[in-house]
Amino acid sequence: MTSEQLAAIARRWMAEVWRQGNVAAVDDLHTPNFVDSSPAGRPTDREGYKAGVADLYRAFPDFCALIDDLIVDEAAGKVAIRWSATGTHRGAFMGVLPTGRSITCRGIDILRVDDQTLRIVERWGEWDGVDLLGQLGAFF
Repeated sequence: MTSEQLAAIARRWMAEVWRQGNVAAVDDLHTPNFVDSSPAGRPTDREGYKAGVADLYRAFPDFCALIDDLIVDEAAGKVAIRWSATGTHRGAFMGVLPTGRSITCRGIDILRVDDQTLRIVERWGEWDGVDLLGQLGAFF
């Protein structure tokens, strides 16, 4: 598995899942035994991950994440993505009813890719949920 292949998988993951909200792409991009190591209270499997994506896009139908940095570790089969995103709060999210407010958020994801299937087998993700909830007025 080359650095170029790993970067291409990560770019496709960002384009299809996190810019388009294409939940069906999760099956194409992730192995059946995928593990979400940052599940945010969801099941850690592929179905739980798809549910999380769908929930986010119900709340922010115009959610769009862009790659700020992409770093490949070819030997480990991992890609780190630092991203930033925008969206408009149109549906309930984390207990906050729709506000119509525009949000911005940032995060980092690390993907581990299976070298046989060239699909994502594990994900670790971090983002600032407290800041996002503050933007929605959840603390006032």
